[in-house]
Amino acid sequence: MAHAALTSQAVEDRPQPIVWQSANVQHAFGLPDAKKSAKGTLTVTPEGLTFTTKLGRSSLQRSSIIAVSAGNQRVELWGIKGRLLRMAIPDGGGLAAAGFMHHRVDMLTVEFDDKIGGYHGAVFYLPANEAERALQSFAQMPPVHRELGDTVCRGPVKPGSVLVAAPDWDQVHVPAAYRALVYEHLIVRLQHVAGDDQVYRDGQNSYQGICPQYTVHLAIDAFNQGSQVARAVMGPVGMFVGTTQMTFKTTFMDASGRLDAHEQIKATIRGESESTNVADSVARAIAKRYVFTKKTFEKTTVEGSDALAHR
Repeated sequence: MAHAALTSQAVEDRPQPIVWQSANVQHAFGLPDAKKSAKGTLTVTPEGLTFTTKLGRSSLQRSSIIAVSAGNQRVELWGIKGRLLRMAIPDGGGLAAAGFMHHRVDMLTVEFDDKIGGYHGAVFYLPANEAERALQSFAQMPPVHRELGDTVCRGPVKPGSVLVAAPDWDQVHVPAAYRALVYEHLIVRLQHVAGDDQVYRDGQNSYQGICPQYTVHLAIDAFNQGSQVARAVMGPVGMFVGTTQMTFKTTFMDASGRLDAHEQIKATIRGESESTNVADSVARAIAKRYVFTKKTFEKTTVEGSDALAHR
């Protein structure tokens, strides 16, 4: 009996796996194999992170995760109808309603590499304070040794392909969720105009032996995060103030070095889920400008070649 008791105590004294779990999670964007706005359970273990929905499961190995960040945004509990109703409340009543009709939603951002080294960023909406608990579970885990892949492209250039380089965020502080969402939406927008197999992510190991013809570089120039609460207490005027704004310096280059075009891209968004909306607005504007710049460059190149051929 004494031996059994000792064995039981020894089992209890063993370090238990660190596990965090939340059953009320919504996938905002960025996780492969998970639909946008899908709801499910997010679990963190020493082995990695798993998001489980009724339709399936998507997992990330601990060794692939680069960083995890927490943040929060305030959303309308009643959506558009709630905002319009609050604006009709006279004599400052909108202030009291704003406090009642808003609730806090945490945002958890997970940055990771895929199997070939390509950068990804996934964002989740969680109940209040849950993102902080998720961060704590990661913080208690030992660091993972990472081997950096060879990102120097030595293969042939693939016509029409484009690499989306990791944006430069050093000049302006931008929440992690916005950074991840801008990148992910830009990848999707460029896939729509260039093709899924024509768009490469930053860090993709040697780009699978093929070099991209074009490269898109982003550098944040200005960022102003809006406040739905501030707009709520200002009545109808609130529809025009407190917006989320982002400005990027965008550079388009080609493998030959002949193209080096610079553009400034701005986006201003108000409304629900501003981080997602402003990110997609920026991505749409950049993708549109990329198509225009690419066509102009290729037309100029062809015309220049024809002119030389007829000399």
